[in-house]
Amino acid sequence: EMIHCFSLIHDHLPAMDDDDMRRGRPTLHKHTNEAMAILAGDALNCLPFELITGKLPAATAGRIVLELATATNDMIAGQVYDTLPDFPADMQPLKRLQTIHRNKTGALIRCACRMGAISAGADDATLAAITRYGEAIGLMFQVVDDLLDITQTSEHLGKTAGKDVEQGKMTYPSVMGIDASQAEVARLQAEAHAGLDALPDGEGVQML
Repeated sequence: EMIHCFSLIHDHLPAMDDDDMRRGRPTLHKHTNEAMAILAGDALNCLPFELITGKLPAATAGRIVLELATATNDMIAGQVYDTLPDFPADMQPLKRLQTIHRNKTGALIRCACRMGAISAGADDATLAAITRYGEAIGLMFQVVDDLLDITQTSEHLGKTAGKDVEQGKMTYPSVMGIDASQAEVARLQAEAHAGLDALPDGEGVQML
């Protein structure tokens, strides 16, 4: 959650998405100033690793740190693709969009699922099932977010609605259309269920 908050604070800055509101409140650089927002984000990017290494056994901490560091780097790569898109000319729009969001949004959600499983001592089969679930949910979250951005008000969202369209960013509705995006949500939900169904107790689907 600290890494997620760091990413939001920096994403809101004028050099990035330049947002004034999040969760119904002023973004940090609006509430304070840009310098404080940058520094707060920097601190939140370091604190989790301090907490992990201070509270977990060394062997588990090492695996968790690697998971979180890898996902954080993937998230930053996704932000780069989203902010300064530089894709091969022959890459299709949907593939570009998936590349952005499997990194920008999906990596941290996948990581959260995997870290829990690793901390609980999950075997390889369980970890694979949880990973499948996390990857599907991570991408589904972004498709839903893109749909909400064009169908809901700023008051309902707690952030500025229509910002992606205003900035000319690719979104699932702009690439696939609303109906196809809604179908993609259903497909990804089924994929997440399939991952949970592979868990040892067979009752995983009840978690979603």
